[in-house]
Amino acid sequence: MSTELRRLRNYIDGEFRDAADGRTTEVVNPATGEAYATAPLSGRADVDAAMAAAAAAFPAWRDLVPAERQKALLKIADAFEERAEELIAAEVENTGKPIGLTRSEEIPPMVDQIRFFAGAARMLEGRGAGEYMEGLTSFVRREPIGVCAQVAPWNYPMMMAVWKFAPALAAGNTVVLKPSDTTPASTALMADIIGSIVPKGVFNVVCGDRDTGRLMVEHETPAMASITGSVRAGMSVAESASKDLKRVHLELGGKAPVVVFEDTDIPKAVEGISEAGYFNAGQDCTAATRVLVHESVHDEFVSALAKAASEIKTGQPDDEDVMYGPLNNPNQLKQVSGFIERLPAHAKVEAGGHRVGDKGYFYAPTVVSGLKQDDEIIQQEVFGPVITVQAFRDEDQAVEWANGVEYALASSVWTKDHGRAMRMSKKLDFGCVWINTHIPLVAEMPHGGFKKSGYGKDLSGYGFEDYTRIKHVMTSLDM
Repeated sequence: MSTELRRLRNYIDGEFRDAADGRTTEVVNPATGEAYATAPLSGRADVDAAMAAAAAAFPAWRDLVPAERQKALLKIADAFEERAEELIAAEVENTGKPIGLTRSEEIPPMVDQIRFFAGAARMLEGRGAGEYMEGLTSFVRREPIGVCAQVAPWNYPMMMAVWKFAPALAAGNTVVLKPSDTTPASTALMADIIGSIVPKGVFNVVCGDRDTGRLMVEHETPAMASITGSVRAGMSVAESASKDLKRVHLELGGKAPVVVFEDTDIPKAVEGISEAGYFNAGQDCTAATRVLVHESVHDEFVSALAKAASEIKTGQPDDEDVMYGPLNNPNQLKQVSGFIERLPAHAKVEAGGHRVGDKGYFYAPTVVSGLKQDDEIIQQEVFGPVITVQAFRDEDQAVEWANGVEYALASSVWTKDHGRAMRMSKKLDFGCVWINTHIPLVAEMPHGGFKKSGYGKDLSGYGFEDYTRIKHVMTSLDM
């Protein structure tokens, strides 16, 4: 017996619509491997319509006093809280994540982040006016940029959508947002919620694949393109946006080093690192998946980490004992499996290293030791529940190896030596350095990387400013 698939739709100019040419793609639940919905495979006509709607809505939304935009964002946050169970259900279908963890670890920070940017809406100010040339007064206006084309990833579909639309709307911009083609369900629900609060055209959702995203970025209307995704996708966006000099905001891949020194409390470090490495199946660009441990405690650490991994469970969303759910799609399962299959002879799989079950895209928590700095699995992002371990000799070598990758998003240092922690925080070439913890984020602090991890910041006042432009105004005092 075939089950009728739910129909997801674009949200453009205040109404839900199918793709103009009627094309759709199936959306699969990664916990079952079965399709549960169809979504529009949007083309140029859909992108044109969304951009036109956003452009038409921009002047009025821009000209609202900040207090009015704040009110709208606070209403959105309240509505997300009120409809949390609907959002959770949609996200679990999207991703296969554990229901309980989605409820406790995603809804509260999302709501908090929206409320943070609601407050930031009233902080659009320039420097105080002053006379820097005789007879003339200068001041700075901080203004919204315009229409923002935004592309969200599949690892945190809801939360990354919030990181994009909340600062953009708070600053007075309008938005055309594209969710990943594998995870559009929660974004469609967000459109229903947000669309009931903001004027039509302010927030638009266009579903589709990478070609849809390319059409958005290349479109002449947006003044800014923002993407969270792979390095390859980011480079493509930057290249496309350069053709008409759009602003670009890129949050891309990561390969976070986790530097464990010999004075660390090993049990506590293993607990924190395993949680930060395996949460969300390691599908997190900040995940604690590349451990560098001092050679004197290497064997003890590896043994403890392998034991911890063997006790971690992956499984269906309604199982309260699971720590993480499936990989997002069959291509991701193939990618993670491929890294393990291609391991060099000197590597040793200490735990896991295999698929779990034959239904859905589950992969066992994995630990790999014996690796060298130039090994593929050290240099390239796995984006799965795989933690690698290397033994380092001294602080200088730890810094060299930690920085010796093309990514520069996040890192952590585990030590009781305050001076060493401060030295490492200076020397590590990453946008975030955690000390004796790994992965906590707060709305007030910036998140973003260097090198091939991209540029621009999410969260914080710095992330808010990324969605604004500054204008110098000078007036004569003689008139």
